Amino acid sequence: MVYSASFPYAALRFENPEYYLYRQLFWAGIGFILMLIAIVIPYKAYGKLSAIFTLATILLLILVLVPHIGVERNFSQRWISLGGILLQPVEFTKLSMLIYFAYFYSRKEDQFDNFKNSVLPPLIMIAIVFGLLLAQPDLGSATLILFSCCLILFFTEIRLHHLLLLIGGAVVSFAAFAIMSPYRLQRITSFLDPFADIQGAGYQLINSYISIHSGGLTGLGLGQSIQKLGYLPEAHTDFIMSIITEELGFIGVLLVISFYLFFFIKGLLISKRAPNSFGRLLAIGITLQIIMQMFINLGAILGLLPITGITLPFISYGGSSLLISMISVGILLNISSWSKQESTQQVTNSGQRLFKGERSMISPY
Repeated sequence: MVYSASFPYAALRFENPEYYLYRQLFWAGIGFILMLIAIVIPYKAYGKLSAIFTLATILLLILVLVPHIGVERNFSQRWISLGGILLQPVEFTKLSMLIYFAYFYSRKEDQFDNFKNSVLPPLIMIAIVFGLLLAQPDLGSATLILFSCCLILFFTEIRLHHLLLLIGGAVVSFAAFAIMSPYRLQRITSFLDPFADIQGAGYQLINSYISIHSGGLTGLGLGQSIQKLGYLPEAHTDFIMSIITEELGFIGVLLVISFYLFFFIKGLLISKRAPNSFGRLLAIGITLQIIMQMFINLGAILGLLPITGITLPFISYGGSSLLISMISVGILLNISSWSKQESTQQVTNSGQRLFKGERSMISPY
């Protein structure tokens, strides 16, 4: 779908229709290798390095804002160029903050009465990250990280009034920063009436509507989208689901949604069976963050949510996003493997105890 959505634009801009296909295949290969490595590394090791990961990603977010280091595109400075390869530090921040939150709160579950020492420190870190992302500006990713980390708190023993206070603060912060910038506010509110500015703020969403409407039940056929021929901006990134709908129809949408539903169910099961609190919180954090990102993306292309530049996990074009998504899957699989080892060990121990008990009943010794 990345190839189908991008080849007209790639042919026009780079004179190579396969430009984005080859780059995505490259990142998929690297991501697959990193996923295998993440499967092998015990997930508990990430907890011990969580503070280092967090500080490293904060440093990267600062470097993004430094002239001649950060790369600006579409009025946003969100990338770092390394040897011609663009990396988006916010993608690494998504995972590092989940690890930090899960590890910190897994060690404080018996101390949640003390808000200052057991709840507040990670909130200070995420406030710093939130501010650095707004400076890029990237309100969409900042909001995703903020709310996904707050969801981790929902699965701890935190006091209800503390949780409500934090959720209220997150909502107020989002609203305040949105109102402070006229451009940001226009981006957020344009989805309410895109036809009020057909050639401006509403242009992308209107063309997404056309693309979705054209798909019908079975779609126009793979590769046959019309909207990707220069009408729908970011067709291979943020709006790839619109092209999927146009080419594969409602049936194609059901297949994609089924994929995410499977991922969601498996993630919840892995979290439920995790051998300790850190594994449980990290698994639920990874699962809900990816599913929340999916909902934000689909909500944007349908005009139900603001267009924030959030990609569709695993499917949209983007190397950094694909890398982190696949590493996250590797971590989930590692947590799952430890759960199975714990279960096997428990069965073995139970069998040994039963065997010894039976021997004691039949043996005189």
